[in-house]
Amino acid sequence: MSAKLAFKSDRFKKNRGGYSRWLSLSCEKCKTRLMIYQKDGPGILKRLYLDRIVAPGNLAGKNLICKRCKTVLGIQIVYQKENRPAYRLFAGAIEKKIVKGD
Repeated sequence: MSAKLAFKSDRFKKNRGGYSRWLSLSCEKCKTRLMIYQKDGPGILKRLYLDRIVAPGNLAGKNLICKRCKTVLGIQIVYQKENRPAYRLFAGAIEKKIVKGD
C-alpha cells in the first residue's frame, strides 16, 4: 500500500464507540490475503460490511470465496438493523491481523 488509508467516519462508527482499526483478513485454510477492512468498535468480527472493505474494492457475488482454495468464507446478507449489505462470516473461516494505515 503506497497511500495512507483514511478511516470512514459516519453514524455507524459513532454508534460502535467511535474508534476504528485496520484489519488484514486472510483465509484460515490457505493463508491467502483477502482484503483490508475497517473494523469499528470492540467485539469479534461477525460481519464484513461492504462499505468498510478498502482493498480490493471489486468484490462481487453472493458468497465470499477464497480465490486460491475456493473455500466459502461467508454469505452475502442485508443486515436488517442498519439496512446495510454485508457478508456474514462462518466461524473460524477468517484469520485477522491488526495493521497500520500507511
